[in-house]
Amino acid sequence: MGMNQTPSGERLHIAFLGKRNAGKSSLVNAVTGQKLAIVSDVKGTTTDPVYKSMELLPLGPVVIIDTPGIDDHGELGLLRVSKARQVINKTDIAVIAADCREGLGEQEQDLISLLKKKEIPYIVAFTKADLCPEIEAERKKGHTPENEVFVSSNAGRGIQELKELIGKAVSREGEERKLVSDLLRPSDIAVLVVPIDKAAPKGRLILPQQQVIRDCLDCGASAVVCKENQLEHMLSLLKENVKLVITDSQVFPAVDKMTPPHILMTSFSVLFARYKGNLAQAASGARALDYIKNGDKILMCEGCTHHRQCGDIGTEKLPAWIRKYTKAEPEFVFTSGVEFPEDISSFALVIHCGGCMLNQREMKYRLAMAGDQNIPMTNYGTAIAYMNGILERSLKPFSVLAGQKF
Repeated sequence: MGMNQTPSGERLHIAFLGKRNAGKSSLVNAVTGQKLAIVSDVKGTTTDPVYKSMELLPLGPVVIIDTPGIDDHGELGLLRVSKARQVINKTDIAVIAADCREGLGEQEQDLISLLKKKEIPYIVAFTKADLCPEIEAERKKGHTPENEVFVSSNAGRGIQELKELIGKAVSREGEERKLVSDLLRPSDIAVLVVPIDKAAPKGRLILPQQQVIRDCLDCGASAVVCKENQLEHMLSLLKENVKLVITDSQVFPAVDKMTPPHILMTSFSVLFARYKGNLAQAASGARALDYIKNGDKILMCEGCTHHRQCGDIGTEKLPAWIRKYTKAEPEFVFTSGVEFPEDISSFALVIHCGGCMLNQREMKYRLAMAGDQNIPMTNYGTAIAYMNGILERSLKPFSVLAGQKF
């Protein structure tokens, strides 16, 4: 997978925020060296967040986000402000553009408070510095915070310094996150069970499958891929050399029966729950299925916006399995992509997809929201494993690794 094919969920998300006409779009263009954003002297030119995936040296693959002004007004303006604030939930680092002649006002200070609350690193870029050299000189007489820089998009001044500040501010948290490679040693064999049905994308594997295969290869292990009806034959050929079986959640029960007890077994969804930092929460949330009653609301969340097909797991199969397990008729509410309600207090349970298309910051935000409102939250694969009585087996590889029970 080339640099320009790096999944959005694995890219660093950099959001440019600030008032209308503060020079955000010009700054985006100067930093990227591309005309990604419309530039105008008219306030409010950027009406919706603009996302652009690209490679930004020295940071590598990133998503640059240009946002509407945080001071927009009127009914439509307030909607734009709301969209700008929603961007923060998926932001790894924020750049606050502030006109150097105006400095940091109440709205920028409110924004900074919000970023601090969410523990998101930020940089203040004082724009249009070529128009106010005396202000820059006066401010630099005192103690200048390390996360402040004066820039001029027109003159190209301070842009490289801003890039370097972004590089320094990027949290290294998560760099050591592994999907599966910490469960395997060189020469180990992992068997990946991948059903090929009408929901499978024609001619390719889905992102979680691709990423797990790559992680196996990166640590020197081997990844053997087969369909569920080939698993028994594959295990008989490989015999004692198989360390781990990883399955698609939809065929969890059948794979569990075919996989001998001495071979570790889990699913792609459980791997991603750990990778996104919510395995313990997902395991706990799945157990809430035991308490679902008629009329309880369950929020079903897809991180991407793929075309729904007949037999779709999120909208059809999983709800049917839940009805069968709970012997109840809950009310299912469905969201996809960037949609996620801020108030989820009316739900008895949130069940999320694996989140392979969402970055870790966005997933953490959703998980924290559920935690703050005391709403159980799990994901597709963990729920399926629990309903089939094989959750403990699915978690065993990580219990063995960490010496803990989820």
